Amino acid sequence: MSGIVIRKITVSVDETHIEMGQTISPPTRRAVAVAVIQNPFAGRYEQDLSMLMDAGAMLGELLGERCVQALGIKPHEAQSYGKAAIVGERGELEHAAAILHPKLGAPLRKAVEKGAALVPSSKKRGGPGTPIDVPLGHKDAAYVRSHFDAVEARVTDAPAADEILVAVAVTDSGRPLPRIGGLQVSEIKGEDGLK
Repeated sequence: MSGIVIRKITVSVDETHIEMGQTISPPTRRAVAVAVIQNPFAGRYEQDLSMLMDAGAMLGELLGERCVQALGIKPHEAQSYGKAAIVGERGELEHAAAILHPKLGAPLRKAVEKGAALVPSSKKRGGPGTPIDVPLGHKDAAYVRSHFDAVEARVTDAPAADEILVAVAVTDSGRPLPRIGGLQVSEIKGEDGLK
């Protein structure tokens, strides 16, 4: 497990059944899986962040699979994804970047099958209970406006000063009642990550 210690994992599913008095059937569903890990570089500068990069690969697979399982879908049925991290006060933003960017994406794409589009991301520094919005976009086509969204991740006792909270979100649909036009899911080619 790349030498990283996981203190806690949480998984939640958000379902919307009614929006503006309209019944959403089937309901839109968004899953968020969060891992709270020890930051091996808390309180000190480290040039080589490869340990966190490797942790990103492991967490992309683990959290992506947890989201798909929580939604009760097959991997190819996933529609949107996103990732985010909060670094405790003794860490630095680059620690979050090391987890999120070099290696997390490929295992997450495998967990949701394909994933031609970039995985939207956000990062910040914060203490226990700090919320973060995990940005969402369609996994195969960034131009699908109906899937531009975000879901909040928060763990009441994390991150501690020497921890990093890492969140992955996966959906089985776009926003409820989308009606702003743009590329439709039925029109996706999924070749360039844009359309």
